[in-house]
Amino acid sequence: MPIRTSSLHRQIHKNGVKLHRAIEQRLASDGAERPASEREQELLEERRKLKEAHAQRQEEAAHPKPKAARLAREPRPVKEAKPKAPKAPKADKAKDAARQGDSKDKGAKASKDHKSRAEKAAQKAEALAAARRTSRPAAKPGKH
Repeated sequence: MPIRTSSLHRQIHKNGVKLHRAIEQRLASDGAERPASEREQELLEERRKLKEAHAQRQEEAAHPKPKAARLAREPRPVKEAKPKAPKAPKADKAKDAARQGDSKDKGAKASKDHKSRAEKAAQKAEALAAARRTSRPAAKPGKH
């Protein structure tokens, strides 16, 4: 089946305009008594064929188009799980365990390389208090 490149509606319209001009020309020159000319007969026949083709296309469009069959996909084979060897403990965990052992002897938590939020806030408060004490001018005797 060839690919349709244009609709027939426009062709039917153009044919109708040509037919109308031919009829008007015949009526203007000879009158209504004369039978249709060859030109009119050709245009009428062409119009009838265009309308039949249009109706056929409409009928074909009403039915679903045949579609190609889909290929059935084969399922992939399932991979077998391989037994895994047990992992050796990491060196970092061994160091943490050693630190915890030392800290338990001292009775305190493991030492940290940084200060906690509470320690930082306490240090800041101490610095502010020290700054207040030193920035006050000494009270002079005799003036209140």
